[in-house]
Amino acid sequence: MDPTLIVLLYSSLAASAAALGALPLIRRAEVPASWIGWANAIAGGLMLGSAHALSGAGMALEPFVATGGALLGIGFTYGTHLVSDTEDLDLNRLHETDPTYGSKVLLTSFLHSASEGIAIGVAMVLDLRFGIFMALAIAVHNIPEATILIAVMRGRGVRLLPAAALAVAIDGGQVLFAVVVFAVVSAAPGSTAMMSGFAVGTLIYLVLVELLPESYRQTGPTTIAVLTSVAMGVLILLRGGLG
Repeated sequence: MDPTLIVLLYSSLAASAAALGALPLIRRAEVPASWIGWANAIAGGLMLGSAHALSGAGMALEPFVATGGALLGIGFTYGTHLVSDTEDLDLNRLHETDPTYGSKVLLTSFLHSASEGIAIGVAMVLDLRFGIFMALAIAVHNIPEATILIAVMRGRGVRLLPAAALAVAIDGGQVLFAVVVFAVVSAAPGSTAMMSGFAVGTLIYLVLVELLPESYRQTGPTTIAVLTSVAMGVLILLRGGLG
């Protein structure tokens, strides 16, 4: 199969997994705050595991270039949130009445999906098997992240199925950026280390600045630390078994 089609197929699978985030909301109008904290912790752990896998690959190529890419990714992510006025946005206010809140949540979720799509695209360039693993890891991560987004949409009066479809559509950013990054980096292989670092920087920023602080507000720090560490550890062990 053509490598670009493989990227398209697996990134689409990752985005589609967001629909499973609706399952906890089938029999309830909203989820408890602790569930949202746990979901953020699991998603954050999987993102850190993905960043760890990518950092090892990028550092093996050109350590200083990959480090520069990571700093650029952090700066770019902060800048996009600053320009879009979403840098201090709490993503878990289920009953927020501000009419602009919903659009800001969707924009923030799209920015997250873009970073994850970059990670998939770069991983696919490094090695297709590694890229498939990365896409599957992001797919699992998309489920708890989508539960939070769907819960917010439900709190704003959106029905369950449209909210689930919206979550999948937002994660379509992963597909777009995975395919574009794969094509660009494949055409310019000298940029691989830089883009690997860039993806690592964006993922780490999102976890440390957004996901974990929100988790701590909803659940005890010990529980969050354990869940995040376990999710990250499992991903790293699976990656190690993959070789």
